[in-house]
Amino acid sequence: NNPMNYTEIKITLADPSGQATRDTVIAILSQHPFESFAETANSVAAYIPQNLYNENQILETLNEISKNIPMSWEINLIAEQNWNKTWEENYPAVTIAGKCHIRAPFHPTDPNTQFEIIIEPKMSFGTAHHETTSMMIELLMEENVAGKDVLDMGCGTGVLAILASKMGAKKVVAIDNDKWAYENSLENVARNNCTNIAVTIGDDKAIGDDKYNLILANINRNILLEQIGNYANALNAGGKIYLSGFYEKDIPLLLQKAETYNLALLKKLTKNSWAAIILG
Repeated sequence: NNPMNYTEIKITLADPSGQATRDTVIAILSQHPFESFAETANSVAAYIPQNLYNENQILETLNEISKNIPMSWEINLIAEQNWNKTWEENYPAVTIAGKCHIRAPFHPTDPNTQFEIIIEPKMSFGTAHHETTSMMIELLMEENVAGKDVLDMGCGTGVLAILASKMGAKKVVAIDNDKWAYENSLENVARNNCTNIAVTIGDDKAIGDDKYNLILANINRNILLEQIGNYANALNAGGKIYLSGFYEKDIPLLLQKAETYNLALLKKLTKNSWAAIILG
């Protein structure tokens, strides 16, 4: 098997009752080596490398889930070169807050928006179809980014780093520990002609001794709790930390941890029970 061929499990939920149901489906599927998930209001698509796909085990899991959650599914083989076609069929371009248009190379341009970001969607997150990415973009667009040094932790597709660069950041560093994300970010940075973004593969240790005015991290609750001390350490006086990738109910836990580093809540945004916060 060519390891770059993927099996797609596309699940359609009979009752699109929102995020909690999709999260349950994803949590149960995560016991298998799926590399990424893509969601719409009534569907979850899960992608697993062809060489790791065990049909019997996965069908057993799907049958188990469907006992409690009414759903149907189809299974497709996707060769790496067909990835864009899959994407094109499933994910339209997105405009956020009327100002930032995020599209794939095959979508038409939108001349009425202030920022346009072209993302070549590979197997990485950050296409702005997810609530957490769109909230981070919305919050960032309210910030005066001009001349600032920006860190994008867990950069995924690089979309936030690219937006910061287009908003006039002086220097942007984008870090992700995932090889797909790293390569995808490099591609997207080049595609958007952003010459002041350095993409690095690694975790929060890759921050080193550098200091930033703005730190962006759209990851998940547990990693944020673990890494927030390092973000605080890398923040210039008067700087801000933008966090997302968690639920509204997780905010108190994150704030409690943030307070130990003298960080306070400046703003919060919620969308379909997901949350984004700014600390400073």
